[in-house]
Amino acid sequence: MTDILYEWPVAAQFGARIPKERFYERTAGSSALREKFVSDVQRITWMYKLAPDTINLPASTEVPEIEVLWLHAKTSDVSESVLAAIDQAIPNPTLFEIHRDDTRSPLVRLAAAHKIVRAGAPRPSTYYSTGWMSAATAREAMPTAISLPTLYSALIAPLTPISAYAGEDVSVTAERLAAVRKLEREISTLERKLRNEPQLNRKVELRRELKDRQAALAALV
Repeated sequence: MTDILYEWPVAAQFGARIPKERFYERTAGSSALREKFVSDVQRITWMYKLAPDTINLPASTEVPEIEVLWLHAKTSDVSESVLAAIDQAIPNPTLFEIHRDDTRSPLVRLAAAHKIVRAGAPRPSTYYSTGWMSAATAREAMPTAISLPTLYSALIAPLTPISAYAGEDVSVTAERLAAVRKLEREISTLERKLRNEPQLNRKVELRRELKDRQAALAALV
C-alpha cells in the first residue's frame, strides 16, 4: 500500500452534492446502516467523473466511467459499511476521498474496493485504503493510460497488495485480488494451527503447507 493522492483533472470536475438518504434508501439498508450514515457522514459530493467525454479515454462495458466521491466525516472516519452501501448504489467503479477535520489540520485518505460493471447489483470486494494524510499533501498526476479500464487498474493499484500489470484486464485483476485474500486467510489459519500444534510430525506437515501457500502468495503479488 502506498500513500497517494491524485490531482484529478479540472475537465472532469462535477461537484454535485448528493443527499445521504439516496444511498441507504436505494440499497434497502437497515436502520443500523441508516444510523451509520447519520453518525459518520457530514456530506457526500460527487466531485469528479472520469469518462470519455471528460478525459478523452475510451470506455469498456466493465468500466464505462470512473466516479470520484468526496465524503466528509462527522467524526474520525467513515465506516466500510457506508462505503459499501454507496458502492452498491452506484454501478460504476468508484474511488472515495474521505476527509476529516483534525485539531491540527484537515486529513484525507483515499479508499476503494475493486468493482467492475456486470449484470445485477454491483458487488464491491475488500476495501483498500491509504493511511491518513494531511489535506495539504502534494497531489500526483494521474497515471498515464490508454483507456478507462487501464486507468482504473492503475489508480487503485497503489492501494492494494498486488502490482498492476500493463494491459491486464480488470476482471483478471479482480480474480488475482480474490486469490490473494483467500491465500492470506489460509496462511493466517495455518500459522494459528502451527502455534497450537503439539505433535512434531503434524508441525512438519503444517510448515510444508504454510511454505506452499506463502510461495503461491508471493507469485501473485
